[in-house]
Amino acid sequence: MPAYVRPRGRKLDALRDISVIYERLDRVDGSARFGFGETKSLASISGPIEVRPALENPSLATLDIQIRPLPGIPGTDSKALATTLKAIFAPSLFLSHHPRTLIQVVGQALCGSESGSGTGSAGRGWNASLVASLVNAAAAAFVNASSVPMRGVVCAVAVGRLGSDAGGGLVLDPEEAELAKLAGSGCFAFLFSSLLAGSGAAASEVPSCSLLWTSYTTAAPFDLAELGRARELAQEGARQVWLALRESVGSQTAATVYKTELKSEPSSQPVSMDVDDAKVEI
Repeated sequence: MPAYVRPRGRKLDALRDISVIYERLDRVDGSARFGFGETKSLASISGPIEVRPALENPSLATLDIQIRPLPGIPGTDSKALATTLKAIFAPSLFLSHHPRTLIQVVGQALCGSESGSGTGSAGRGWNASLVASLVNAAAAAFVNASSVPMRGVVCAVAVGRLGSDAGGGLVLDPEEAELAKLAGSGCFAFLFSSLLAGSGAAASEVPSCSLLWTSYTTAAPFDLAELGRARELAQEGARQVWLALRESVGSQTAATVYKTELKSEPSSQPVSMDVDDAKVEI
């Protein structure tokens, strides 16, 4: 059986180009757009702000996350994803520093059925790559806001498992055209922080990371060895996301796209790309 060839000749362990755009939306403290190729999401951060008495917590800030599909209104799957993202980000924030306040995150899918299934339909609306872009957009928005103390930066990528007709094996950051060939997939979210054990043990430009959450599953019987390989592949991809976010901080006034060929040195020169003047209001 011939080896599987990915769209545009991308390697099995390569991400699509990463784009990070700091939107400067009105009436929020921070906002950012993040994309893997055409799979893009927008997130905004508001807070710490006044919280309704019913939601007030005397010892912690209240973290509220809302997720919106590209068309229509949020459904059950959007609310379930919002709950998942709340569980991902809560360990990464020092919520005890701002008790009796509200930190609100709003995530918006910016892609349709041809580029990431941001339609919100049950069982199809939130594929793993789109979930990863939402996580990274929220992480970039937290960095942009600088109003919420953070333990570290959350970075996420998706990993897919090819079906037997495509040769099997794992692929990093599967795109819309590859979904039909997958027998399994999932998003992996990691916390990168200098506070983690081992961060100072080795001279590395990327801090240590720990796995916060994964949704990886396959149609075949569950295999721990395969899960381990998927985690290793995802961790290498997440390192590339962290490097792109770090590089983007120095150019928050411009839209930047990062060439992300895995296992190569990241470019030190971000490439500018055109952005429509019209912004998506959340």
